[in-house]
Amino acid sequence: MSDSDMNPAATPTPMPDTQGDGRWMSLHEHFVADCKDKEPEVLFVGDSNVQLLHQLEIWRELFSPLHALNFGGCGDGTQHVLWRLENGELEHLKPKIIVLWVGTYNQGHSAEQIAGGIQAIARCIQRRQPQAKIVIVSLLPRGKNPNPLRDRNRQVNELLKELLLAVPNSMLLDIDPGFVHTDGTISHNDMFDYLHLSRFGYSRVCQILHRTLLQLLEGKETPTEQ
Repeated sequence: MSDSDMNPAATPTPMPDTQGDGRWMSLHEHFVADCKDKEPEVLFVGDSNVQLLHQLEIWRELFSPLHALNFGGCGDGTQHVLWRLENGELEHLKPKIIVLWVGTYNQGHSAEQIAGGIQAIARCIQRRQPQAKIVIVSLLPRGKNPNPLRDRNRQVNELLKELLLAVPNSMLLDIDPGFVHTDGTISHNDMFDYLHLSRFGYSRVCQILHRTLLQLLEGKETPTEQ
């Protein structure tokens, strides 16, 4: 499914203010303000996986030296990230690379809808930032044991391999270092709640991502396989 009104995951939608404190919109407004006085070479956009990364030492060690800016939202689905990017978060910036990591928090959407939502975001980025290379981070497995949402994430990754062929300057990056053990389980040492990465889990995936960003910044159009 492509980015159309028939796909709720590809329809720009602000996050409902269910808590009543306006946090999500306030964060969006903060990002829009950052666009006016920041000059990042690498822009990270996405959900809580991106947001939490910014709070860790590994962000300062690996990504701050790359002049990276973090626009990670809390629990965003693809439709929420698409709304943010279409409402000011790509203005005034000219990054060389945009990293997109979103999709696992989509609720009630099929793999086809989520993949279509990610494709819609990638197309939005390509239209608004044609100079940027777009790195779409693969969805990670989730849950201690095999489950339908883990299967859904795997299907999204498979669908994206074809959908992203239609988006210039985009690539899908598999950052899973092997979180699922031979018995089908995921360790709490990698994902402390079997969804969010631990510090150790982040260190494993960030090494893969960091190598890829360095290769792209050095001008290599097609990074070597990890």
